[in-house]
Amino acid sequence: MGPITFDTHKFIKDLRDSGIPEPQAEAFVRAQQDILAQALDNTLATKRDIEHLDVKIDKLDSRLDHETSLLKWMLGVLIAIAAANFAKQFF
Repeated sequence: MGPITFDTHKFIKDLRDSGIPEPQAEAFVRAQQDILAQALDNTLATKRDIEHLDVKIDKLDSRLDHETSLLKWMLGVLIAIAAANFAKQFF
């Protein structure tokens, strides 16, 4: 992510007007930019992060489809066995 931009000139001017010397105001603005950049770099998702999640979701979806079809097949066999046992008792 690129550097965070905001009106640094206005920020420095506001700090100067409140009585902070200009070198300290400039240092404060640079520190503020670094803090914002670090915070946003760690919390915002990039395009690559989203693409990576899409790939993971697709893999999980295909795995779930496979497991669901396997479960349906096993349930079908279980019902067939139960029906055969039931029919065996009465016929």
